[in-house]
Amino acid sequence: EPAGLLATGRSLTEPGVQQAYAAYAAAVSQRIRPASLGLATETNAVRLLAAPALYQAVVQAAGAAAAAVRAVDPARELMVSAQVEVAWGLMPGQSAYQGLSRDLADFAFAQVIGLSSYPFYGHAVPEDIPADYYSRLLSGSARPAMVVEGGWPSTGREGLVTSASMQSRYLERHAGLLDSVSARGVAQLLLADLDLSASTPEVAAAMALFSSMGVMDSRFQQKPAAATWDRQFSRRLLS
Repeated sequence: EPAGLLATGRSLTEPGVQQAYAAYAAAVSQRIRPASLGLATETNAVRLLAAPALYQAVVQAAGAAAAAVRAVDPARELMVSAQVEVAWGLMPGQSAYQGLSRDLADFAFAQVIGLSSYPFYGHAVPEDIPADYYSRLLSGSARPAMVVEGGWPSTGREGLVTSASMQSRYLERHAGLLDSVSARGVAQLLLADLDLSASTPEVAAAMALFSSMGVMDSRFQQKPAAATWDRQFSRRLLS
């Protein structure tokens, strides 16, 4: 966390902080009026990495926020997101498939499930991604899904072997995964690559692996993935 935030000594485990979040969510719903409002992000990753008390605070805060939003905007569609690679047990320290049953139960208010996916963490090439990569996670749930975050780098870093061509192939593979769950939509992480030259060394190091996920480079010149993205975007919507 940013040093300034840590210096406040506050935590989501405090009832007052949870109440502040609930009020904030209600205000966002009324002022911005989003089609779908996300109230918790990558919940299973929080459960994997954080202390149990903090995960429970996320559950409580999201539940309180859902109630606050419902009080002012009863028809607002609510969402939480989960991390796909964590659900498949592909991250360090994991050894088996986890699924999303805990998340679906703990955030029962969610009408839409957001999926965050960076499959290069567990698969060397896009073609290795299982055909049921999304559908298995949602099996038994009638809730619709959308991909709210994700991508594949075009430049290798930190031992990752990839290329602009491989990034384009990922978008082709991803289209089939989206179709398999009749996804509501998809958000690519970046339009253009990040130029980290002006960033602090700490920020540059943290963002390096994600900096080449755009379908354009940092000067807005199209990469091969741009044509793939445009081709998918132009497909006729089937309802």
